Amino acid sequence: MWDYSEKVKEHFFTPRNAGAVEEANAVGDVGSLSCGDALRLSLKVDPDTETILDAGFQTFGCGSAIASSSALTEIIKGMKIDDALLVSNQDIADYLDGLPPEKMHCSVMGREALQAAVANYRGEEWKDDHEEGALVCKCFAIDEVLIEETVRANSLHTVEEVTNYTKAGGGCTACHEGIEEILASVLMEAGEAFDPNAVAGERAKPASGLTNLQRMKRIEELLEEIRPNLQRDHGDVELVEVDGKFIYVRMIGACAGCQMAATTLGGIQQHLAEGLGEFIQVLPAEELARRAQMGG
Repeated sequence: MWDYSEKVKEHFFTPRNAGAVEEANAVGDVGSLSCGDALRLSLKVDPDTETILDAGFQTFGCGSAIASSSALTEIIKGMKIDDALLVSNQDIADYLDGLPPEKMHCSVMGREALQAAVANYRGEEWKDDHEEGALVCKCFAIDEVLIEETVRANSLHTVEEVTNYTKAGGGCTACHEGIEEILASVLMEAGEAFDPNAVAGERAKPASGLTNLQRMKRIEELLEEIRPNLQRDHGDVELVEVDGKFIYVRMIGACAGCQMAATTLGGIQQHLAEGLGEFIQVLPAEELARRAQMGG
C-alpha cells in the first residue's frame, strides 16, 4: 500500500472545514461521481476586500481527496482571491508533507475547484466542457488543455506521471498515444525531447515488494473483493495473465461486450493499483492475443 504522511492521515481522519459554508457567495464544482472523484468547494468572500472569510468542502472520493480538500481550505482562508488563485496543486501536496505520486490528481482537483469557485464569485463561466481542447481520455473526461497545463506546471515527462496527476490514461489506456503526443509537444517547447522508453521501456518491476507468486495471489484477492459487484449485474472477471505492470483479464457474462466495459476495466484497474500500491494497466485478454500476434 502507499505510504501516507502523518499529515495526510490527520486531515483524512479529522478533516478541517468539511461541509458547505453558510451564506457562501462562491461555489465551485469539479469532477463527477462516475469518475470516482467529485468536489464542491464553497467560499464566503468579503465583497469589499475580496478576502476569503471562510471555506468549506464536500468531497466524494478517496482519503487523499478528502485530505487535499481539507488542506486547500486551510491554506486559502484569509487570503485575497487573487492570491488564492496562485496556490498550486504542489502547494497543496507540500502542505500535507507530500502525496503518493498515484494520488497527485487529488491536489489537481482542489486547484480546479478553487478556480471554478472564483469564477462563480465573479460571475464568469469556468469552462470544463472541453471546448478549448479535444477530449483525450474518454474514461475520465480529461481534455487536452488540462493535460498540457498539468504537464507544464508539474514538469511531467511520462504517461505514468500524467495518469497520477490527472487520471487520464488510467482506464482503458486507449488514450496513451494521445498523451504521448501532448508530452512530446510540451517538452519540445521547453527544449526537451520526449523519451518513449520512459513510458513503456522494459516492463516495469513491481513496486509492491512482493514476490511474483505473492503478487499473483494479491491480485486474485483484489479481484475477489470486486467480483460480487460484477456478479450482481450477472457479470464476472477472470484473471488471464500478469506480465509486469500489464494485467490481462477476461470479462465474463453480462460484462462481456457491455457498452460500459471500458469503465468497468478502469474501475478494476484503480482497485488493483490501490491494493498493490503500484502503477499497473488492466487490459482485456484480447489485447494479449493481439500483442502475441505482433510479436510482443
